[in-house]
Amino acid sequence: MSFVVTQPCCNDASCVPVCPVNCIRPTPDDPEFRTTEMLYIDPQTCIDCGACMEACPVEAIHHEDELPEHQSRYREINAEYFRHHPLDSSVPPFDKPTPVKAPKPNAPLRVAIVGSGPAGVYAAAELLGRIPSRSVEIEMFDRLPTPWGLVRAGVAPDHLGTKAITEVFRKIAAKPGFRFHLNVEIGRHLTNHELLAHHHAVIYAVGALEDRELDIPGTELPGSGGATEFVAWYNGHPDFAHRTFDLGCERAVIIGNGNVALDVARLLVTDPDELVRTDMAEHAMEALRKSKIREVVVLGRRGVTQAAYTTPELLALGSIPGVDIVADTGEFDLTDTTDADRSFSADLKTRIAREYAEVVPNPGHKRIVLRYLASPTRILGKDRVEGVEIVRNELVRTEDGALAALATEHREVLEAGLILRSIGLRGTAVPDVPFDDVAGRIPNVDGRIVDPDSAATIPGLYTTGWVKRGPSGVIGTNKQCAHDTVAALIDDMVGGRLPQPKFGDGEALATLVHKRRPEVVDRKGWLAIDAEERSRGRERGRPRVKLTDIKEMLDIAHTVINTAK
Repeated sequence: MSFVVTQPCCNDASCVPVCPVNCIRPTPDDPEFRTTEMLYIDPQTCIDCGACMEACPVEAIHHEDELPEHQSRYREINAEYFRHHPLDSSVPPFDKPTPVKAPKPNAPLRVAIVGSGPAGVYAAAELLGRIPSRSVEIEMFDRLPTPWGLVRAGVAPDHLGTKAITEVFRKIAAKPGFRFHLNVEIGRHLTNHELLAHHHAVIYAVGALEDRELDIPGTELPGSGGATEFVAWYNGHPDFAHRTFDLGCERAVIIGNGNVALDVARLLVTDPDELVRTDMAEHAMEALRKSKIREVVVLGRRGVTQAAYTTPELLALGSIPGVDIVADTGEFDLTDTTDADRSFSADLKTRIAREYAEVVPNPGHKRIVLRYLASPTRILGKDRVEGVEIVRNELVRTEDGALAALATEHREVLEAGLILRSIGLRGTAVPDVPFDDVAGRIPNVDGRIVDPDSAATIPGLYTTGWVKRGPSGVIGTNKQCAHDTVAALIDDMVGGRLPQPKFGDGEALATLVHKRRPEVVDRKGWLAIDAEERSRGRERGRPRVKLTDIKEMLDIAHTVINTAK
Protein backbone atom coordinates (compact mmCIF):
# COMPACT_ATOMS: atom_id res chain seq x y z
CA MET A 1 0.00 0.00 0.00
CA SER A 2 1.21 3.48 -0.76
CA PHE A 3 0.48 7.17 -0.51
CA VAL A 4 0.10 9.18 -3.72
CA VAL A 5 0.92 12.78 -4.63
CA THR A 6 -1.87 14.41 -6.65
CA GLN A 7 -2.71 17.58 -8.59
CA PRO A 8 -2.59 20.26 -5.82
CA CYS A 9 1.13 19.56 -5.17
CA CYS A 10 2.89 22.92 -4.83
CA ASN A 11 6.50 21.62 -4.55
CA ASP A 12 6.80 23.04 -1.05
CA ALA A 13 8.75 19.82 -0.26
CA SER A 14 7.66 19.74 3.39
CA CYS A 15 6.88 16.06 2.79
CA VAL A 16 10.41 15.10 1.71
CA PRO A 17 12.38 15.26 4.98
CA VAL A 18 9.69 13.50 7.02
CA CYS A 19 9.71 10.37 4.84
CA PRO A 20 11.55 7.66 6.83
CA VAL A 21 12.44 5.62 3.73
CA ASN A 22 13.43 8.47 1.38
CA CYS A 23 10.92 7.56 -1.33
CA ILE A 24 9.75 11.03 -2.46
CA ARG A 25 11.36 12.60 -5.53
CA PRO A 26 12.73 14.89 -6.70
CA THR A 27 14.24 16.24 -3.49
CA PRO A 28 15.30 19.90 -3.18
CA ASP A 29 18.93 18.93 -3.79
CA ASP A 30 18.12 17.11 -7.05
CA PRO A 31 19.01 19.12 -10.18
CA GLU A 32 15.52 18.69 -11.62
CA PHE A 33 13.73 19.94 -8.51
CA ARG A 34 13.54 23.53 -9.78
CA THR A 35 11.76 22.49 -12.99
CA THR A 36 9.68 19.51 -11.87
CA GLU A 37 5.91 19.76 -12.29
CA MET A 38 5.23 18.03 -8.97
CA LEU A 39 6.68 15.54 -6.51
CA TYR A 40 6.15 11.77 -6.64
CA ILE A 41 6.08 8.85 -4.16
CA ASP A 42 7.60 5.49 -5.09
CA PRO A 43 4.88 2.89 -4.37
CA GLN A 44 7.44 0.06 -4.16
CA THR A 45 9.32 1.76 -1.32
CA CYS A 46 6.54 3.57 0.57
CA ILE A 47 5.84 1.94 3.96
CA ASP A 48 2.40 3.47 4.36
CA CYS A 49 3.30 5.56 7.42
CA GLY A 50 1.38 8.69 6.41
CA ALA A 51 4.01 11.17 7.62
CA CYS A 52 4.06 12.87 4.22
CA MET A 53 0.29 13.39 4.19
CA GLU A 54 0.42 15.11 7.58
CA ALA A 55 3.26 17.38 6.43
CA CYS A 56 1.69 18.44 3.12
CA PRO A 57 0.40 22.04 3.41
CA VAL A 58 -2.02 21.79 0.46
CA GLU A 59 -3.72 18.40 1.01
CA ALA A 60 -2.13 16.95 -2.13
CA ILE A 61 -1.20 13.54 -0.66
CA HIS A 62 -3.74 10.73 -0.25
CA HIS A 63 -3.65 7.07 0.60
CA GLU A 64 -4.09 5.10 -2.63
CA ASP A 65 -7.30 3.54 -1.29
CA GLU A 66 -8.75 6.98 -0.57
CA LEU A 67 -7.92 8.81 -3.77
CA PRO A 68 -10.70 11.10 -5.01
CA GLU A 69 -12.08 9.62 -8.21
CA HIS A 70 -10.87 12.51 -10.39
CA GLN A 71 -7.34 12.05 -8.98
CA SER A 72 -7.18 8.27 -9.42
CA ARG A 73 -4.78 8.42 -12.36
CA TYR A 74 -2.07 9.83 -10.10
CA ARG A 75 -1.57 6.33 -8.66
CA GLU A 76 -0.14 5.27 -12.01
CA ILE A 77 1.62 8.60 -12.64
CA ASN A 78 3.54 8.30 -9.37
CA ALA A 79 4.55 4.73 -10.21
CA GLU A 80 5.50 5.60 -13.78
CA TYR A 81 7.80 8.40 -12.66
CA PHE A 82 9.95 5.85 -10.84
CA ARG A 83 10.05 3.55 -13.85
CA HIS A 84 11.75 6.47 -15.62
CA HIS A 85 13.74 7.53 -12.52
CA PRO A 86 14.45 4.42 -10.41
CA LEU A 87 15.42 5.04 -6.81
CA ASP A 88 19.14 4.66 -6.25
CA SER A 89 19.68 2.88 -2.95
CA SER A 90 23.23 4.22 -2.79
CA VAL A 91 21.98 7.80 -2.55
CA PRO A 92 21.79 8.91 1.09
CA PRO A 93 18.38 10.05 2.32
CA PHE A 94 17.54 13.70 1.88
CA ASP A 95 18.19 15.39 5.17
CA LYS A 96 16.55 18.75 5.34
CA PRO A 97 19.47 21.05 6.03
CA THR A 98 19.31 22.48 9.49
CA PRO A 99 19.68 26.22 8.93
CA VAL A 100 22.98 27.42 10.27
CA LYS A 101 22.04 29.99 12.86
CA ALA A 102 23.62 33.33 12.21
CA PRO A 103 25.50 34.85 15.14
CA LYS A 104 23.31 37.05 17.29
CA PRO A 105 23.75 40.64 16.11
CA ASN A 106 24.53 43.39 18.61
CA ALA A 107 21.21 44.98 17.71
CA PRO A 108 18.22 43.33 16.00
CA LEU A 109 18.65 42.87 12.27
CA ARG A 110 15.98 44.97 10.59
CA VAL A 111 14.73 43.75 7.21
CA ALA A 112 11.97 45.21 5.04
CA ILE A 113 10.23 42.83 2.64
CA VAL A 114 8.26 44.45 -0.17
CA GLY A 115 5.56 42.06 -1.36
CA SER A 116 3.48 39.66 0.74
CA GLY A 117 3.10 36.77 -1.71
CA PRO A 118 4.77 33.36 -1.36
CA ALA A 119 8.27 34.66 -2.21
CA GLY A 120 8.09 37.36 0.45
CA VAL A 121 6.58 35.15 3.14
CA TYR A 122 9.08 32.35 2.51
CA ALA A 123 11.89 34.92 2.82
CA ALA A 124 10.45 36.01 6.17
CA ALA A 125 10.29 32.37 7.31
CA GLU A 126 13.94 31.86 6.34
CA LEU A 127 15.02 34.93 8.30
CA LEU A 128 13.01 33.95 11.36
CA GLY A 129 14.51 30.48 11.21
CA ARG A 130 18.11 31.55 10.69
CA ILE A 131 18.47 34.53 13.02
CA PRO A 132 18.46 33.89 16.81
CA SER A 133 15.12 34.45 18.51
CA ARG A 134 14.02 38.08 18.79
CA SER A 135 17.14 39.24 16.98
CA VAL A 136 15.41 39.98 13.68
CA GLU A 137 12.61 42.43 12.94
CA ILE A 138 10.70 41.98 9.69
CA GLU A 139 8.56 44.76 8.28
CA MET A 140 6.43 43.44 5.39
CA PHE A 141 4.83 45.90 2.95
CA ASP A 142 2.12 45.41 0.36
CA ARG A 143 0.20 48.02 -1.60
CA LEU A 144 -3.10 46.17 -1.07
CA PRO A 145 -4.92 45.87 2.27
CA THR A 146 -4.80 42.07 1.87
CA PRO A 147 -1.71 39.82 1.83
CA TRP A 148 -0.67 36.58 0.07
CA GLY A 149 -0.19 37.98 -3.45
CA LEU A 150 -0.96 35.57 -6.27
CA VAL A 151 -2.23 32.87 -3.91
CA ARG A 152 -5.19 35.16 -3.27
CA ALA A 153 -5.41 36.89 -6.64
CA GLY A 154 -3.82 34.43 -9.08
CA VAL A 155 -4.46 30.82 -8.09
CA ALA A 156 -7.65 29.57 -9.73
CA PRO A 157 -10.60 29.74 -7.32
CA ASP A 158 -11.44 26.07 -7.86
CA HIS A 159 -7.94 25.08 -6.63
CA LEU A 160 -8.91 25.35 -2.97
CA GLY A 161 -6.31 22.77 -1.95
CA THR A 162 -3.53 24.94 -3.34
CA LYS A 163 -4.92 28.01 -1.57
CA ALA A 164 -4.61 26.13 1.74
CA ILE A 165 -0.94 27.15 1.78
CA THR A 166 -2.12 30.45 3.25
CA GLU A 167 -2.60 28.67 6.59
CA VAL A 168 1.17 28.16 6.63
CA PHE A 169 1.66 31.83 5.75
CA ARG A 170 -0.74 32.87 8.53
CA LYS A 171 1.41 31.09 11.14
CA ILE A 172 4.59 32.74 9.84
CA ALA A 173 2.99 36.20 10.02
CA ALA A 174 1.96 35.56 13.65
CA LYS A 175 5.53 35.02 14.85
CA PRO A 176 7.27 37.56 17.10
CA GLY A 177 9.36 40.01 15.10
CA PHE A 178 6.98 40.07 12.08
CA ARG A 179 4.87 43.14 11.30
CA PHE A 180 2.53 43.95 8.41
CA HIS A 181 2.27 47.36 6.73
CA LEU A 182 -0.53 46.66 4.24
CA ASN A 183 -2.11 49.26 1.98
CA VAL A 184 1.29 50.96 1.70
CA GLU A 185 2.93 51.32 -1.72
CA ILE A 186 6.69 51.59 -1.92
CA GLY A 187 7.63 54.25 -4.45
CA ARG A 188 4.51 56.22 -3.63
CA HIS A 189 4.04 56.42 0.14
CA LEU A 190 7.62 55.50 1.08
CA THR A 191 10.75 55.46 -1.07
CA ASN A 192 13.41 52.82 -1.43
CA HIS A 193 15.91 55.21 0.17
CA GLU A 194 13.64 55.68 3.17
CA LEU A 195 13.37 51.92 3.62
CA LEU A 196 17.15 51.66 3.63
CA ALA A 197 17.32 54.44 6.22
CA HIS A 198 15.22 52.28 8.57
CA HIS A 199 16.58 48.80 7.77
CA HIS A 200 19.83 46.91 7.33
CA ALA A 201 18.37 45.22 4.23
CA VAL A 202 15.40 45.43 1.88
CA ILE A 203 14.11 42.41 -0.04
CA TYR A 204 11.94 43.06 -3.10
CA ALA A 205 9.46 40.24 -3.73
CA VAL A 206 7.00 42.13 -5.91
CA GLY A 207 6.32 39.36 -8.43
CA ALA A 208 5.73 39.55 -12.16
CA LEU A 209 2.14 40.60 -12.73
CA GLU A 210 2.14 42.36 -16.08
CA ASP A 211 1.06 40.54 -19.27
CA ARG A 212 3.59 40.62 -22.08
CA GLU A 213 2.28 42.42 -25.13
CA LEU A 214 1.38 40.71 -28.39
CA ASP A 215 2.83 42.58 -31.36
CA ILE A 216 0.14 42.00 -33.99
CA PRO A 217 -2.56 44.25 -35.46
CA GLY A 218 -5.90 44.45 -33.65
CA THR A 219 -4.83 43.97 -30.04
CA GLU A 220 -6.32 47.35 -29.18
CA LEU A 221 -9.85 46.27 -30.13
CA PRO A 222 -12.49 45.88 -27.41
CA GLY A 223 -12.73 42.17 -26.63
CA SER A 224 -8.95 41.73 -26.69
CA GLY A 225 -7.08 41.69 -23.39
CA GLY A 226 -4.63 39.97 -21.10
CA ALA A 227 -5.40 36.70 -19.39
CA THR A 228 -3.81 38.00 -16.20
CA GLU A 229 -6.38 40.81 -16.07
CA PHE A 230 -9.15 38.25 -16.51
CA VAL A 231 -7.68 36.11 -13.71
CA ALA A 232 -7.45 39.13 -11.41
CA TRP A 233 -11.06 40.01 -12.29
CA TYR A 234 -12.52 36.62 -11.40
CA ASN A 235 -10.34 36.43 -8.27
CA GLY A 236 -11.64 39.75 -6.96
CA HIS A 237 -8.48 41.85 -7.18
CA PRO A 238 -9.58 45.41 -6.29
CA ASP A 239 -7.76 46.92 -9.29
CA PHE A 240 -9.77 44.78 -11.71
CA ALA A 241 -13.08 44.16 -9.93
CA HIS A 242 -14.85 46.80 -12.01
CA ARG A 243 -13.57 45.50 -15.35
CA THR A 244 -16.11 44.03 -17.71
CA PHE A 245 -15.58 41.23 -20.21
CA ASP A 246 -18.07 40.55 -22.98
CA LEU A 247 -19.03 36.90 -22.60
CA GLY A 248 -21.92 37.16 -25.03
CA CYS A 249 -20.07 35.33 -27.82
CA GLU A 250 -20.00 31.58 -28.42
CA ARG A 251 -16.24 31.23 -28.90
CA ALA A 252 -13.27 32.61 -26.99
CA VAL A 253 -9.63 32.22 -28.03
CA ILE A 254 -6.69 32.15 -25.65
CA ILE A 255 -3.28 32.83 -27.17
CA GLY A 256 -0.66 30.81 -25.31
CA ASN A 257 -1.00 27.45 -23.59
CA GLY A 258 0.55 27.72 -20.15
CA ASN A 259 -1.24 26.93 -16.90
CA VAL A 260 -2.88 30.37 -16.75
CA ALA A 261 -4.39 29.75 -20.19
CA LEU A 262 -5.82 26.39 -19.07
CA ASP A 263 -7.18 27.93 -15.85
CA VAL A 264 -9.03 30.58 -17.85
CA ALA A 265 -10.30 28.06 -20.41
CA ARG A 266 -11.55 25.73 -17.68
CA LEU A 267 -13.39 28.44 -15.77
CA LEU A 268 -15.00 29.87 -18.91
CA VAL A 269 -16.80 26.57 -19.56
CA THR A 270 -17.36 25.29 -16.01
CA ASP A 271 -20.97 25.23 -14.79
CA PRO A 272 -21.32 28.30 -12.50
CA ASP A 273 -23.17 26.12 -9.99
CA GLU A 274 -19.89 24.23 -9.52
CA LEU A 275 -18.10 27.50 -8.76
CA VAL A 276 -20.36 28.32 -5.81
CA ARG A 277 -18.10 26.10 -3.70
CA THR A 278 -15.05 28.24 -4.57
CA ASP A 279 -13.93 31.72 -3.54
CA MET A 280 -14.46 33.21 -7.00
CA ALA A 281 -15.56 36.84 -6.82
CA GLU A 282 -19.33 37.18 -6.87
CA HIS A 283 -19.33 39.65 -9.75
CA ALA A 284 -17.46 37.07 -11.86
CA MET A 285 -19.85 34.26 -10.95
CA GLU A 286 -22.80 36.43 -11.92
CA ALA A 287 -21.18 37.27 -15.27
CA LEU A 288 -20.38 33.61 -15.96
CA ARG A 289 -23.99 32.65 -15.26
CA LYS A 290 -24.97 34.88 -18.19
CA SER A 291 -22.11 33.73 -20.43
CA LYS A 292 -22.93 32.32 -23.87
CA ILE A 293 -19.46 30.90 -24.47
CA ARG A 294 -19.64 27.32 -25.69
CA GLU A 295 -16.12 26.82 -26.97
CA VAL A 296 -12.66 27.98 -25.89
CA VAL A 297 -9.76 27.52 -28.30
CA VAL A 298 -6.27 27.44 -26.76
CA LEU A 299 -3.48 28.28 -29.22
CA GLY A 300 0.07 27.01 -28.75
CA ARG A 301 2.74 28.11 -31.22
CA ARG A 302 4.83 24.98 -30.81
CA GLY A 303 4.04 21.27 -30.73
CA VAL A 304 2.32 19.15 -28.12
CA THR A 305 5.66 18.03 -26.65
CA GLN A 306 6.73 21.63 -26.04
CA ALA A 307 3.39 22.80 -24.57
CA ALA A 308 3.90 25.15 -21.62
CA TYR A 309 1.13 23.76 -19.40
CA THR A 310 1.87 21.09 -16.78
CA THR A 311 0.49 17.57 -16.68
CA PRO A 312 -1.76 18.18 -13.63
CA GLU A 313 -3.47 21.14 -15.31
CA LEU A 314 -3.92 19.27 -18.59
CA LEU A 315 -5.30 16.22 -16.82
CA ALA A 316 -7.74 18.34 -14.80
CA LEU A 317 -9.49 19.46 -17.98
CA GLY A 318 -10.85 15.97 -18.49
CA SER A 319 -12.80 16.13 -15.22
CA ILE A 320 -15.05 19.08 -16.08
CA PRO A 321 -18.67 17.86 -16.23
CA GLY A 322 -20.37 18.52 -19.57
CA VAL A 323 -17.17 19.62 -21.32
CA ASP A 324 -15.23 17.81 -24.05
CA ILE A 325 -11.52 18.31 -24.64
CA VAL A 326 -10.74 18.31 -28.36
CA ALA A 327 -7.33 17.90 -29.98
CA ASP A 328 -6.15 17.03 -33.49
CA THR A 329 -3.26 14.55 -33.69
CA GLY A 330 -2.44 16.06 -37.08
CA GLU A 331 -1.07 19.08 -35.20
CA PHE A 332 1.16 17.08 -32.85
CA ASP A 333 4.18 16.83 -35.23
CA LEU A 334 6.45 14.43 -33.37
CA THR A 335 8.55 13.50 -36.38
CA ASP A 336 11.65 15.52 -35.49
CA THR A 337 11.64 15.09 -31.72
CA THR A 338 14.46 13.24 -29.99
CA ASP A 339 14.73 11.51 -26.63
CA ALA A 340 16.17 14.77 -25.27
CA ASP A 341 12.93 16.54 -26.26
CA ARG A 342 10.73 13.88 -24.64
CA SER A 343 11.15 14.08 -20.88
CA PHE A 344 8.88 12.08 -18.57
CA SER A 345 6.47 15.01 -18.27
CA ALA A 346 6.56 15.86 -22.00
CA ASP A 347 5.84 12.25 -22.92
CA LEU A 348 2.99 12.07 -20.41
CA LYS A 349 1.44 15.31 -21.67
CA THR A 350 1.61 14.00 -25.23
CA ARG A 351 -0.17 10.78 -24.29
CA ILE A 352 -2.91 12.63 -22.42
CA ALA A 353 -3.45 14.97 -25.39
CA ARG A 354 -3.64 11.94 -27.68
CA GLU A 355 -6.27 10.37 -25.41
CA TYR A 356 -8.34 13.54 -25.67
CA ALA A 357 -7.98 13.43 -29.45
CA GLU A 358 -9.42 9.90 -29.58
CA VAL A 359 -12.66 10.86 -27.80
CA VAL A 360 -15.65 11.61 -30.02
CA PRO A 361 -17.12 14.96 -28.86
CA ASN A 362 -20.70 15.15 -27.65
CA PRO A 363 -22.56 17.80 -29.70
CA GLY A 364 -24.44 18.89 -26.58
CA HIS A 365 -21.29 19.58 -24.57
CA LYS A 366 -19.17 22.68 -24.30
CA ARG A 367 -15.63 22.31 -25.64
CA ILE A 368 -12.04 23.24 -24.97
CA VAL A 369 -10.07 22.90 -28.20
CA LEU A 370 -6.31 22.44 -27.87
CA ARG A 371 -4.53 23.73 -30.97
CA TYR A 372 -0.80 23.28 -31.57
CA LEU A 373 1.63 24.74 -34.11
CA ALA A 374 -0.61 27.78 -34.44
CA SER A 375 0.24 31.48 -34.02
CA PRO A 376 -2.00 34.54 -34.38
CA THR A 377 -1.08 36.99 -37.14
CA ARG A 378 -3.81 39.60 -36.60
CA ILE A 379 -6.98 40.15 -34.60
CA LEU A 380 -9.95 40.94 -36.81
CA GLY A 381 -12.87 43.28 -36.29
CA LYS A 382 -14.15 46.78 -36.96
CA ASP A 383 -15.48 48.18 -33.70
CA ARG A 384 -14.63 45.14 -31.56
CA VAL A 385 -13.10 41.67 -31.83
CA GLU A 386 -14.75 39.46 -34.43
CA GLY A 387 -12.07 36.84 -34.98
CA VAL A 388 -8.39 36.04 -35.29
CA GLU A 389 -6.23 34.99 -38.22
CA ILE A 390 -3.79 32.23 -37.36
CA VAL A 391 -0.88 30.73 -39.24
CA ARG A 392 0.20 27.11 -39.23
CA ASN A 393 3.74 26.59 -37.90
CA GLU A 394 6.27 23.86 -38.43
CA LEU A 395 9.02 22.80 -36.07
CA VAL A 396 12.56 23.30 -37.33
CA ARG A 397 15.78 22.23 -35.65
CA THR A 398 18.06 25.23 -35.10
CA GLU A 399 21.87 25.26 -35.15
CA ASP A 400 22.03 24.92 -31.38
CA GLY A 401 19.76 21.86 -31.50
CA ALA A 402 16.60 23.50 -30.21
CA LEU A 403 13.21 23.20 -31.92
CA ALA A 404 11.80 26.50 -33.22
CA ALA A 405 8.31 27.20 -34.59
CA LEU A 406 8.43 28.77 -38.04
CA ALA A 407 5.39 30.03 -39.94
CA THR A 408 4.21 28.27 -43.11
CA GLU A 409 1.96 29.65 -45.86
CA HIS A 410 -1.17 28.03 -44.40
CA ARG A 411 -3.56 30.48 -42.75
CA GLU A 412 -7.10 30.30 -41.40
CA VAL A 413 -9.58 32.54 -39.60
CA LEU A 414 -11.34 31.67 -36.36
CA GLU A 415 -14.46 33.62 -35.50
CA ALA A 416 -14.37 34.74 -31.85
CA GLY A 417 -15.75 37.52 -29.67
CA LEU A 418 -13.19 37.31 -26.85
CA ILE A 419 -9.43 36.97 -27.25
CA LEU A 420 -7.11 36.79 -24.26
CA ARG A 421 -3.33 36.69 -24.54
CA SER A 422 -1.38 34.50 -22.13
CA ILE A 423 2.13 34.61 -23.55
CA GLY A 424 4.12 35.32 -20.41
CA LEU A 425 4.49 37.78 -17.57
CA ARG A 426 7.00 40.44 -16.63
CA GLY A 427 7.74 42.41 -13.52
CA THR A 428 7.05 46.10 -13.00
CA ALA A 429 9.76 48.54 -11.97
CA VAL A 430 9.77 49.99 -8.46
CA PRO A 431 10.96 53.64 -8.38
CA ASP A 432 14.67 53.98 -7.53
CA VAL A 433 15.24 50.20 -7.73
CA PRO A 434 17.29 48.87 -10.68
CA PHE A 435 15.16 47.11 -13.31
CA ASP A 436 15.95 45.27 -16.55
CA ASP A 437 13.13 46.41 -18.82
CA VAL A 438 13.96 43.89 -21.54
CA ALA A 439 13.95 40.86 -19.24
CA GLY A 440 11.20 42.29 -17.03
CA ARG A 441 13.20 41.46 -13.88
CA ILE A 442 15.33 43.11 -11.21
CA PRO A 443 18.98 42.53 -12.15
CA ASN A 444 20.68 40.44 -9.48
CA VAL A 445 23.39 37.95 -8.67
CA ASP A 446 22.23 35.22 -6.28
CA GLY A 447 19.51 37.57 -5.02
CA ARG A 448 21.80 40.56 -4.50
CA ILE A 449 20.50 43.48 -6.58
CA VAL A 450 23.12 44.90 -8.91
CA ASP A 451 23.64 48.30 -10.49
CA PRO A 452 23.04 47.73 -14.23
CA ASP A 453 25.67 50.32 -15.17
CA SER A 454 28.54 49.09 -13.02
CA ALA A 455 27.38 45.48 -12.43
CA ALA A 456 28.31 46.04 -8.76
CA THR A 457 26.00 44.78 -6.04
CA ILE A 458 24.12 47.45 -4.09
CA PRO A 459 24.65 47.00 -0.34
CA GLY A 460 21.45 46.12 1.48
CA LEU A 461 19.23 45.48 -1.56
CA TYR A 462 17.97 41.98 -2.40
CA THR A 463 15.26 40.31 -4.45
CA THR A 464 13.44 36.99 -4.56
CA GLY A 465 10.61 35.27 -6.45
CA TRP A 466 9.45 35.93 -9.99
CA VAL A 467 10.87 39.45 -10.14
CA LYS A 468 14.25 37.86 -9.37
CA ARG A 469 14.24 34.85 -11.72
CA GLY A 470 11.26 35.37 -14.05
CA PRO A 471 7.80 33.76 -13.93
CA SER A 472 8.75 30.11 -13.52
CA GLY A 473 7.89 27.25 -11.22
CA VAL A 474 5.03 26.86 -8.77
CA ILE A 475 4.36 28.17 -5.26
CA GLY A 476 6.91 25.95 -3.55
CA THR A 477 9.64 26.92 -6.02
CA ASN A 478 9.74 30.27 -4.25
CA LYS A 479 10.78 28.53 -1.03
CA GLN A 480 14.17 27.51 -2.39
CA CYS A 481 14.49 30.85 -4.18
CA ALA A 482 13.94 32.69 -0.89
CA HIS A 483 16.40 30.37 0.86
CA ASP A 484 19.11 31.34 -1.62
CA THR A 485 18.45 35.08 -1.28
CA VAL A 486 18.38 34.98 2.52
CA ALA A 487 21.62 32.95 2.51
CA ALA A 488 23.26 35.80 0.58
CA LEU A 489 21.82 38.39 2.97
CA ILE A 490 23.10 36.54 6.05
CA ASP A 491 26.49 36.04 4.43
CA ASP A 492 26.65 39.81 3.94
CA MET A 493 25.57 40.38 7.53
CA VAL A 494 28.26 38.07 8.91
CA GLY A 495 30.81 39.69 6.59
CA GLY A 496 29.93 43.17 7.78
CA ARG A 497 28.73 44.29 4.36
CA LEU A 498 25.24 45.46 5.35
CA PRO A 499 24.71 49.22 5.71
CA GLN A 500 23.75 50.57 9.11
CA PRO A 501 20.29 52.16 9.17
CA LYS A 502 19.99 55.78 10.18
CA PHE A 503 16.99 54.91 12.37
CA GLY A 504 17.45 51.74 14.39
CA ASP A 505 14.03 50.92 15.80
CA GLY A 506 10.60 50.04 14.52
CA GLU A 507 8.80 52.88 16.21
CA ALA A 508 10.50 55.48 14.02
CA LEU A 509 9.34 53.53 10.97
CA ALA A 510 5.80 53.18 12.31
CA THR A 511 5.64 56.92 12.89
CA LEU A 512 6.77 57.61 9.33
CA VAL A 513 4.34 55.09 7.83
CA HIS A 514 1.36 56.52 9.72
CA LYS A 515 2.34 60.04 8.72
CA ARG A 516 2.57 59.14 5.03
CA ARG A 517 -0.23 56.58 4.95
CA PRO A 518 -2.71 56.94 7.83
CA GLU A 519 -4.83 54.20 6.21
CA VAL A 520 -2.11 51.57 6.81
CA VAL A 521 -3.49 48.12 7.73
CA ASP A 522 -1.68 45.96 10.29
CA ARG A 523 -2.12 42.26 11.06
CA LYS A 524 -5.17 42.87 13.27
CA GLY A 525 -6.78 44.84 10.47
CA TRP A 526 -6.11 42.07 7.95
CA LEU A 527 -7.51 39.44 10.32
CA ALA A 528 -10.68 41.53 10.61
CA ILE A 529 -11.02 41.62 6.80
CA ASP A 530 -10.34 37.88 6.64
CA ALA A 531 -12.94 37.14 9.33
CA GLU A 532 -15.55 39.24 7.56
CA GLU A 533 -14.97 37.46 4.26
CA ARG A 534 -15.24 34.05 5.92
CA SER A 535 -18.39 35.11 7.76
CA ARG A 536 -20.06 36.22 4.54
CA GLY A 537 -18.95 32.96 2.95
CA ARG A 538 -20.58 30.86 5.67
CA GLU A 539 -23.86 32.67 5.07
CA ARG A 540 -23.74 31.60 1.42
CA GLY A 541 -22.20 28.16 1.82
CA ARG A 542 -18.88 29.30 0.38
CA PRO A 543 -15.28 29.32 1.72
CA ARG A 544 -15.34 33.13 1.73
CA VAL A 545 -16.89 36.05 -0.12
CA LYS A 546 -14.04 38.31 -1.14
CA LEU A 547 -14.27 42.02 -0.51
CA THR A 548 -13.31 43.93 -3.64
CA ASP A 549 -13.85 47.52 -2.52
CA ILE A 550 -10.80 48.96 -0.78
CA LYS A 551 -12.84 51.54 1.16
CA GLU A 552 -15.00 48.78 2.61
CA MET A 553 -11.89 46.79 3.54
CA LEU A 554 -10.38 49.80 5.28
CA ASP A 555 -13.58 50.55 7.19
CA ILE A 556 -13.61 47.00 8.55
CA ALA A 557 -9.88 46.96 9.32
CA HIS A 558 -9.75 50.32 11.03
CA THR A 559 -12.78 49.61 13.20
CA VAL A 560 -10.70 46.86 14.80
CA ILE A 561 -7.43 48.81 14.74
CA ASN A 562 -8.96 51.87 16.40
CA THR A 563 -10.72 49.74 19.03
CA ALA A 564 -7.40 48.11 19.93
CA LYS A 565 -5.66 51.44 20.53
